[in-house]
Amino acid sequence: MMKANEDLALGEDMDTQKVAFVCLHGSAKSLIAAEYFNGLAREKSLPLRATTAGPEPDAEVPANVIAGMKARGIDVHAYRPTLIAADQLKDADLIVSFACDAGRKLAPGKAEERWDECPAVSDDFDVAWTFITGRVETLVARLAKL
Repeated sequence: MMKANEDLALGEDMDTQKVAFVCLHGSAKSLIAAEYFNGLAREKSLPLRATTAGPEPDAEVPANVIAGMKARGIDVHAYRPTLIAADQLKDADLIVSFACDAGRKLAPGKAEERWDECPAVSDDFDVAWTFITGRVETLVARLAKL
């Protein structure tokens, strides 16, 4: 089972494309997206890396997210959501926001995608997972062609 952000310790080179996933609390939508994105990039040996953060980070990852991710082979129980900061975004090639303007405000002019229509993870993890992972697969495929 992969641990959250384990790939960050593996290093990266200048050709690595970086995506910053941003949601309000940095503990559900953006975490699911970043972990799934990083897993796909590893699996396909692509020079892609994602981060996750939010302007109002939760103290910990919600229990339903920990359980849902664990059921899919991703261990996020020890992950602590982080506060988004401008320096986190300076190296990002793309910001993907889930109904959150923090990325745009901290890094004006950066390329941004909005996935605002994502269902709430707290309402139904599986529905949100399907939405997020489908979008991530499309994004990874697109970035792999660049």
